[in-house]
Amino acid sequence: MLFSSCFFSCRFHMGNLLKVLTYNELDQGPNFFLDFENAQPTEAETAVWNQVNAVLEEAQGVLAELQSYTGAGQEIREAIQNPGDLRLQERAWSAVCPLVAKLKRFYEFSLRLENALRSLLEALTSPPYAPTQHLEREQALAKQFAEILHFTLSFDELKMTNPAIQNDFSYYRRTISRNRINNLQLDAESEVNNEMANRMSLFYAEATPMLKTLSNATTKFVSENKTLPIEDTTDCLSTMACVCRVMLETPEYRSRFTNTETLLFCMRVMVGVIILYDHVHPVGAFAKTSKIDMKGCIKVLKEQPSTSTEGLLNALRYTTRHLNDDTTSKQVRALLQ
Repeated sequence: MLFSSCFFSCRFHMGNLLKVLTYNELDQGPNFFLDFENAQPTEAETAVWNQVNAVLEEAQGVLAELQSYTGAGQEIREAIQNPGDLRLQERAWSAVCPLVAKLKRFYEFSLRLENALRSLLEALTSPPYAPTQHLEREQALAKQFAEILHFTLSFDELKMTNPAIQNDFSYYRRTISRNRINNLQLDAESEVNNEMANRMSLFYAEATPMLKTLSNATTKFVSENKTLPIEDTTDCLSTMACVCRVMLETPEYRSRFTNTETLLFCMRVMVGVIILYDHVHPVGAFAKTSKIDMKGCIKVLKEQPSTSTEGLLNALRYTTRHLNDDTTSKQVRALLQ
């Protein structure tokens, strides 16, 4: 994207945000350069920032645990193949129980993440400021919003490529049911009772459970805040998508990144806000009236190495709501084929 001479930057009070006073060809609103690497909270942001930061501090640990999750496949297979061997049954159960406790922690973290997202949405859409002004004024909260999306897509990519998670949990539930029929109480039931197991089962049945959690939370936020125009929430999302697209497609801005991981961070955040927008907005992200330049966003993803973007393109293909609507242009559909 080429920028005209009317395009200039001005230092914001913390120096972390460059406002780009231009409009793209589709008149989709102002673009911003957010310093995702260095934004720090102002005094006004501190209360919400601290609340959300307490959740985000756990995020890397959750991803590390999920990445190292190997499952109890061998123990389960041996137990199933030898149903009369009590030693193998006990061995499988002993292997599965700590894994299920870990899956419970992941699920409980998703609930805390949902609450953190709600706090950020409240802060970034509250009157009297428009969403665009919030993103200008509250850079550190915008960065936390981005970090939640980055974590979400990272978690879901790991989950989708690890079938052991659902296999382990299915075995756990079958064993619990069988022992309940036989009136046997297992120690693990006190930690993951039937109600919790049902909720976890619904969570892990989703292809992208964290993304589904955030989508549901955003939709619920909109429905519960009836005095808040839905556009305030969707404009916050579309502006963030625009931020990331401009940062990715502009060499001048990309050169500001001091960490090579920031490029992948921007791509994940862009895809995450597109999916949230598509779930919350009545006509979605792919319609011609959408405030997101979908062609531009998809093109900028396709310009990156496929190893970095194939999972993100699949997220757009399979976890959005309106891609196959009649209002989606043939060009956008073709780009995602």
